[in-house]
Amino acid sequence: MAQPEAVTPSPAAQQQQQTPPAWLVLLLAVSCGLTVANLYYAQPLLNELREAFGVGEAAAGGVVTATQIGYAAGMLLIVPLGDRVENRSLVSLLLAITCAGLVATGLAPQFSVLLIASLIAGSTSVVVQILIPLTADLSPDHARGRIVGRVMSGLLFGILLSRVAASLLAGVTSWRVVFLISAGLMAVLAVALRFGLPRRAPKTSVHYGELLRSTLRLARDHPALRRRALYQAAMFGVFSAFWTTIAFVLTSAPFHYSQLGVGLFALVGAAGAAIAPLAGRWADHGHGRVATGAAFLLCAASFAIGGFGSHSVILLAVAAVALDMAVQTTMVSGQHVIYALDPTARARVNSIYLATFFVGGALGSEIGSVAYHLGGWPAVSVFGAAIPLITLLWWTTERRAADH
Repeated sequence: MAQPEAVTPSPAAQQQQQTPPAWLVLLLAVSCGLTVANLYYAQPLLNELREAFGVGEAAAGGVVTATQIGYAAGMLLIVPLGDRVENRSLVSLLLAITCAGLVATGLAPQFSVLLIASLIAGSTSVVVQILIPLTADLSPDHARGRIVGRVMSGLLFGILLSRVAASLLAGVTSWRVVFLISAGLMAVLAVALRFGLPRRAPKTSVHYGELLRSTLRLARDHPALRRRALYQAAMFGVFSAFWTTIAFVLTSAPFHYSQLGVGLFALVGAAGAAIAPLAGRWADHGHGRVATGAAFLLCAASFAIGGFGSHSVILLAVAAVALDMAVQTTMVSGQHVIYALDPTARARVNSIYLATFFVGGALGSEIGSVAYHLGGWPAVSVFGAAIPLITLLWWTTERRAADH
């Protein structure tokens, strides 16, 4: 079968490629933020779910697990289709399925239905990871990092604000309303992106099985992809450890915050999203490698500040902002590197990148919980500072050519 004509501009044409309009960048950023939020709405609502369905705490936590399993499966099995299927149609279809899954979640009459619906909604929420490579495709070389950084800031805002929004909305209405409103937002996004996105022809016509095999070959053939994915796995791991355990710190002495207070504290971390466009500019100007090393140091410093300031909410807030800035910097710098590896396979490259650091996040969350159980917040702080320092030592072995 003949390959379809590629729409990715040639290197010469990319020099003259115009940047996407501001309204489209904003639409992509908002879409990423609202969609990724679907992964986090349930976290502050587990007590309400437990009471509504008469299940135990461990069973209620299964809702979060089902969503995460669905998301991980979607990254490996759905995201590579971004190189095979016309993106505008694929995004609209996935958002329609997400909408249906969220409606089923909000109306679930039984806990088993809730689990299945959460699995479906989680698997199709990976539309985020199709929109980000699409953003890279739409951006000229000289501004790619900056534009991707803006869209990534929307992603981080979605992660950090979702828990707050769910807590506030459930407090004045019901947990079911949270998911039903999100379903409505997904329907609106499906229509907006259907009409707002430019048409992008598929970059390959290989069958699905070969598409998945080629994804694995990309990980084998590109050391920079493996390295950057593992960098981000380490950073997202300590990020998850911080945000998983900080609630235990804030709800105990001397703070005794309510659940809503913990959610409002998460708003502080949203300030770190402001670094994303700046990190993109650094990468565009060839400073991504240096920015990555500095981010590892900042990450370790954030846990040192948080560890020594466990009795000061101001120091904890400073630590949260510094941590989020560090994670955003390595993420955007990493994406700048991997998207340059193979312009015809950006969705598949992103699939490897995201799947790897998602596993790192899951491990970090679990290790952070165990560390807190064994040694409290000081143990979490030591873990959070040690991992980026170890990664920094590995970073020193990186050849400068790997970061272009």
